[in-house]
Amino acid sequence: MLAETSPDPGAARNPSVLTLVRNRADRLRNLMRGLSRQTLPPRELVIAWMQPERAPDLPDPGCPVRHLHVPGEPMPLAAARNRAAEAASADLLVFLDVDCIPASGLVAAYAQAARTARGLFLGEVLYLPPGASDGDPDPAALDRAGRTHPARPGLPEAGLRPEPDAGQLWGLSFALPAAAWRAAGGMDEAFVGYGGEETDLAARLAASGLPTFWVAGARAYHQHHPVHVPPLQHFAPILANAARFRARHGRWCMTYWLDQFRAAGLIDWDAGGPAIRLIRPPTEPEIAAALRPDALFS
Repeated sequence: MLAETSPDPGAARNPSVLTLVRNRADRLRNLMRGLSRQTLPPRELVIAWMQPERAPDLPDPGCPVRHLHVPGEPMPLAAARNRAAEAASADLLVFLDVDCIPASGLVAAYAQAARTARGLFLGEVLYLPPGASDGDPDPAALDRAGRTHPARPGLPEAGLRPEPDAGQLWGLSFALPAAAWRAAGGMDEAFVGYGGEETDLAARLAASGLPTFWVAGARAYHQHHPVHVPPLQHFAPILANAARFRARHGRWCMTYWLDQFRAAGLIDWDAGGPAIRLIRPPTEPEIAAALRPDALFS
């Protein structure tokens, strides 16, 4: 559809960067320092606080900052992204996870992508080991320390590469026209807690005719935090959100995690089946045992 792949004239202006925060102020400060080094400064940074109070002593990101408060339990991830997008003023929205430090060319690369084509744009994320983001390290050090997620494909050396699977959208770093976000209705706030809301959005964007692209140069560095393998601390919302996704799209999402839950004897599930049968929830000792303090990937 030529109308969907044509460049977005409004994207020539500086994009808005949006992020969500709960209890990770140190990570947010690193993100903001990264924004202050952009070759193309964002029009603004919109921060959706999923906690009652803002963090103190935030650095200058080199652009205006908008602060929003988005209450809710468990973490209102879909609602927070929707509120941030509603508050943003630019024609291009860049979503950046609070754990990510943007490389200096990230905003410019996304803006150039939107000048080249209309689409959902995915950037590269390198995962940092423990301690690598301490003390505001220089980008060269982050490049040396960062590792590519084994499930992610290699990126183009320049420009854009079409991606046929919109499900490659992970919420760490992506961009799209604000008009496309609004036309899709944003994220479905019925996805409560962790998991599935990004894949649902990607599926709806693809169904609307919006193509997906990998973007060269839109690099971010994921700051390390302990992960659970499998993510048993999110067991209940993953099951509920996976079922909601299947009811809408006729297929399962988060199959990698569902496979792990099945292997642990917690659920009876088949990728070709219509439902998940709960055998038992994980115990607190099992959740604690799944924590991997030094693992880079979940």
